[in-house]
Amino acid sequence: NQIEIPKLDKTIHSPVRLGILSILISVQEADFNHLKKTTNTSDGNLSTHLTKLEEKAMIEVKKSFKGKKPHTVCKITKKGRSAFLTYVQNLESFLKMSKK
Repeated sequence: NQIEIPKLDKTIHSPVRLGILSILISVQEADFNHLKKTTNTSDGNLSTHLTKLEEKAMIEVKKSFKGKKPHTVCKITKKGRSAFLTYVQNLESFLKMSKK
């Protein structure tokens, strides 16, 4: 009797990327500084994680200027929302299996 273990998306499974998507799924958009503060990351670390999510089309990143300062805003895409919800369902299934 073989048990099928739910597959967890490696892109989302990183704690920082999971945190980013968790924030973005509950808001329309979030700016770089908000994400940096709430995920407790450095500029470079957050930028790397945002790039990975953007490359997988899970988020959209819009860069502009507020006055003379750069302003980066992120929002989750339909693909990102779907991937996140699937990840959560698979994680819940995995946790239920471990309780048996």
